[in-house]
Amino acid sequence: MSPSSNVSRRTLTTAAGAAALAAAAGLAARPAHAADGDPAATGPAGEPATGPADEPAASEATEFRGMWLTTVSNRDWPSRPGLSPGAQQQELLALLDTAVDHRLNAVVLQVRATADALWPSPYEPWAAVLTGDQGRDPGWDPLDFAVREAHARDLELHAWFNPYRIATRPDPSLLAPDHPARQHPDWVVPYAGSLLYNPGLPEVRRFVQDAMLDAVARYDVDGVHFDDYFYPYPVAGHDFDDDDAYRRYGDGFTDRAAWRRDNVDRLVRETAGRIAELNRSQTTGSGRPRRPVRFGISPFGVWRDRSVDPLGSDTHGGLSSFDDLCADTRGWVLSGWLDYIAPQLYWSIGFATCDYAELAPWWAELVRGTDTLLFLGEALYKAGDPDQSAPWQDPAELSRHLTLTQDLPEVRGNLFFTAGDVAADRIGAMRQVVTDHYRTRVRPPR
Repeated sequence: MSPSSNVSRRTLTTAAGAAALAAAAGLAARPAHAADGDPAATGPAGEPATGPADEPAASEATEFRGMWLTTVSNRDWPSRPGLSPGAQQQELLALLDTAVDHRLNAVVLQVRATADALWPSPYEPWAAVLTGDQGRDPGWDPLDFAVREAHARDLELHAWFNPYRIATRPDPSLLAPDHPARQHPDWVVPYAGSLLYNPGLPEVRRFVQDAMLDAVARYDVDGVHFDDYFYPYPVAGHDFDDDDAYRRYGDGFTDRAAWRRDNVDRLVRETAGRIAELNRSQTTGSGRPRRPVRFGISPFGVWRDRSVDPLGSDTHGGLSSFDDLCADTRGWVLSGWLDYIAPQLYWSIGFATCDYAELAPWWAELVRGTDTLLFLGEALYKAGDPDQSAPWQDPAELSRHLTLTQDLPEVRGNLFFTAGDVAADRIGAMRQVVTDHYRTRVRPPR
C-alpha cells in the first residue's frame, strides 16, 4: 500500500494509475488505513471467543482460514511508525487475538514489503514502518515475536514477501544509505512513481531469493507467501524499461512478454526448490526443530479471459496475470511448484466482468488432480465501503461466497484481506462468515 489512500496492494503505482486500472477491471482501490476500533473484540455474533483449547481431533476436516496482515504504509500494523517496542507488540498481539476470536487458524504477515525487513537481515535494512527511518534498529525482533506468539495461539504464521518492489516513491536518495538498490543502481527500474528491481537480471533474482529465504532459514515460519506483484501492473503512458536486460538475456524468446514470463517462472521454480532444500534440514538457524515450510502465491484472480485463450475463464476484465503481469499462474500449478495458490477473487457473485461464481469453479478445476491446495482470497475490505457496489453493502455477500464453494471440494479454505478489516468489520460481514461457517476452530490442511 502506497502512502496515497487511492492506491491498493494490487495496483501499487500512482494514484492516477490505480484509478485507471480500477476503471478497466471493475476494481476499487483499498483504503489506506483500517477503520478505528478495538481489534481485540470478543467472539463474533455475541458468542464466547474460542481459543486454542477448541482445536479438533486430528481426524476432523481441515480448512485454511487466514487473514493478510499488511505492514506496507502501516496499513494494518504498526498503526504508525515510531511507537515503542511495547506498543508495537501489544498492537500485534491484539491482531493475533482477533484471528483467534474469529476462529481463524493462519496469519499471513507482510515481513518484506519494500525491500526492507521485519527481522535483523544481513541483506537489507530494517523496515521503515517500524521506526519511520529505514535502517534504524527498532530494538526488538518483530518476526521472532510474531512467530512465537502466533504458534502459542495455534495460528500458522506465513511470511509474506514482495520480491521486486523497492519503494513507492521515485527518489532513490530516500532509501537507507546502505540499501542494496543504492549500491546497485543498475538493478533498479523506475516505473510510474515507484522503484522496482529488474526481474530480468539473474543477479537480482538470486539476491531477492537470498534476502527472502534468510528469514525462512532462521525462523520457524509455516509458509513463504508472495502476492500478485511480479512485473508491474500497466499504467498508461509508462514503459517498464528493461531494454538492456532483454538485449543481454532475451535470445531464443519469441517476444519480450515470453521472456518476462520465463524470468518470473525461474523465480517461482527456484524459490520452490530452495524451500524444499531448507525443509530437508532438521532445525532453523536458531536451533529450533523445523516445521515443514509451504510455498504459496496469491495472484490476481484472472489468469486469462476465455476470449483470448480457450483455457481461460469466462471473464471480461481486460487484465490478466498472464498477459499484464507476465505471471503464468496456471502453469505454476500444473508444474507442481506451489504448495498452495490463493487467487484474489475480489469480486461479488454476479459481477459482470469478473464473476466470483465463474472464477471459483475455474480455479477448482485447475487444481483438480494436482498437489496444489486452493485457498480463495476474499475482499473483506470492500464490505461496507460506500464507494463499492450494492452487493458489498450486504453483510451476507462474503458468507454467500463460502456457501457457493461448499460444493467445490477442491476449495480448501479462504484468506481475508485484511487483518484490520477483520478487526473493524464495518457492517458485520466477517461476523456473518463466522456465524454461518466457522462454528468451531479447525486445523489448516497440511
